[in-house]
Amino acid sequence: MRTLLKRVVFGVTLAATAATVMIAAQSPAVAAEKKNFRVAWSIYAGWMPWGYAADSGIMKKWADKYGIKVEIVQINDYVESINQYTAGAFDGCVMTNMDALTIPAAGGVDSTAVITGDYSNGNDGVVLKKGTTLKDIKGRKVNLVQLSVSHYLLARGLDSVGLREKDVTVVNTADADIVSAFTSSPDVTATVTWNPQLSEVAKTQGATMVFDSSKVPGEIMDLMVVNSATMKDNPAFAKALVGAWYEIMGLMTRPDTAEGKAALEAMAKASGTDLVGYKQQLTTTKMFYTPADAVGFATGSDLVKTMDLVRTFSFDHGLLGEGARSRDAVGIAFPGGTILGDAKNVKLRFDAEVMKQAAAGTL
Repeated sequence: MRTLLKRVVFGVTLAATAATVMIAAQSPAVAAEKKNFRVAWSIYAGWMPWGYAADSGIMKKWADKYGIKVEIVQINDYVESINQYTAGAFDGCVMTNMDALTIPAAGGVDSTAVITGDYSNGNDGVVLKKGTTLKDIKGRKVNLVQLSVSHYLLARGLDSVGLREKDVTVVNTADADIVSAFTSSPDVTATVTWNPQLSEVAKTQGATMVFDSSKVPGEIMDLMVVNSATMKDNPAFAKALVGAWYEIMGLMTRPDTAEGKAALEAMAKASGTDLVGYKQQLTTTKMFYTPADAVGFATGSDLVKTMDLVRTFSFDHGLLGEGARSRDAVGIAFPGGTILGDAKNVKLRFDAEVMKQAAAGTL
């Protein structure tokens, strides 16, 4: 969705990744105490609060509380926003859990998911023409954004019905071309995509959605990821982000109030739809509106199981880098001390401490 494009993962080449890591290593901004911070975001239902945080002054209020400045920058190209974060141009960036692992973490940039905002609960799906079950996809060409979470969702779906990727042929298709390809070409009979493209292809005559992300709840997460060294040296940065986020979550849970309605209307307009359309997008987005809910998810055992699936898929598809000899190449740390992979090379961390402070009302 980023333009309401979602999950456009990785058209990054290994050379580009290496270049961004080199820049990041040379950047003095990645660690050390400082007062000015930059955060990148891109348009998607679950991330619209960041634009509102900037426009409403809520981010400034929380930054002022901690004596810092936080600039929130909208980047129209989702992958480019992650690349810029990886290169050190931003201190934080919104991204999915798979992208956090396969771009900054795999590229050597130690990163922390400080806010677990939501997960896709039907926003991503598999649609077939002349087919009523996922098993009908066997032998077909499948149009999707290759190596994205659409690709991951396809793999999870195939596994659920006893099929493998070798049973289909993946056709790499730009997210911007998915709808036109599926609706206008009789030869395109299977696709995997995300909203709002998903709702458009599903309207095609004779089309059936045969699998969606609600069947793998919690596996496609949307996160606020920050540079770990920056967070360690500047705890106020994470506190300001978390404080602003949950103030807006509170507004979103009060749509009948003037303030809540105004916030939702502003987010809807910024995302290119109306209030009804935006609320519809939220119905297939499992938002964690309270910090307690987010903490419960981030500290649960299912998160470890999910990331094990994600890292396995990522390694099998060469997304952990040329030097990765196993799925253990990149360490992933979780609240409570559990680590998947190389404990000496932890580059992705799920942190619940600041969300716990928000839940306790101590920010």
